[in-house]
Amino acid sequence: MVTIKEIAKRANVSLATVSRVVNLDDTMAVSPETRRLILEIAHQMGYVPPKRRKAKNQAPLTIGVADWKIIREEWGNYRISTLTSMAQTINPSLNVHFVRLCAQDIRKVDGIIALGSFTHEEIDRLHALSFHIVFVNADQDDYDHDQIVIDFKLGMRQMAEYLVKEKHFSAVGYLGGVYDGPEIRIGYHRLQQFEQCLRDCGAYRKELVRLGEMTADSGYRMMKEAIQDGSLPEAVLLGNDAVAEGALSAVEEAGLSIPEDLSVILYNDIETLKPNHPNYTTIKMYPDFVWQTAIELLFERILGRRSQTMKIIIPTRLLLGEST
Repeated sequence: MVTIKEIAKRANVSLATVSRVVNLDDTMAVSPETRRLILEIAHQMGYVPPKRRKAKNQAPLTIGVADWKIIREEWGNYRISTLTSMAQTINPSLNVHFVRLCAQDIRKVDGIIALGSFTHEEIDRLHALSFHIVFVNADQDDYDHDQIVIDFKLGMRQMAEYLVKEKHFSAVGYLGGVYDGPEIRIGYHRLQQFEQCLRDCGAYRKELVRLGEMTADSGYRMMKEAIQDGSLPEAVLLGNDAVAEGALSAVEEAGLSIPEDLSVILYNDIETLKPNHPNYTTIKMYPDFVWQTAIELLFERILGRRSQTMKIIIPTRLLLGEST
């Protein structure tokens, strides 16, 4: 049986830190990166909290994650591996596991966390799998389901005002990926917000916006082109995790220094990739809190503890770091 001592050794943290994290104790300040690492290791090692060991013989709850409207189905989503441990700490009496759903899935599940905006037809398909659904950033007008709405505009506006009004940059660029598929458009919402917030500050320059695929290779190519053709801005927003990974590789390869030669802001969403630059300036939506809130809302509905639906608004914020 795995113990918290073994988890602490592997994570290189104290026993007290592991204990607080796996029991959702917020009285100790633990960084999001450390918390995520502990939950991931606990999941990998098969750790079961003492309060939950009696639940192992219960029929498990299966929670589906419908994420194909924000990331392509063939891409990985490492966050799925951390959710079981998170659910165990929220309610140790439940035996819960998570599955990633695809657009044409027919598996019945006990609840669904659906990320992004879905058509009426897609919502009907989700209903065929489970009635208990929490929509994240779907921005639906009705109150048929619980909703978590992410206010991305606040963080984007803070970024624009910081770079233009405080840092006095006149050349702010954007490198991002977009995807158009059947009934799916990914990446356009954050691009539109960037354009609007820069226009409001009188600093939008269309020639500094580069779009490609939502991949590391595309981010690398776009950044390399900007460096080679002399159109590198003073500051750049990197639109998603994968693009940022490639773009920063190109910056390093060119021998440029951050932030001396280029200020960088990372756009963090649900972090489908492990963050490699936790100390960089980010527009952040606190993904752990979003996932935790979604799971708690689902449990309340599945267990019949609440009949009324809820809409929760979570603002993004600009977090300053060493890259600007």
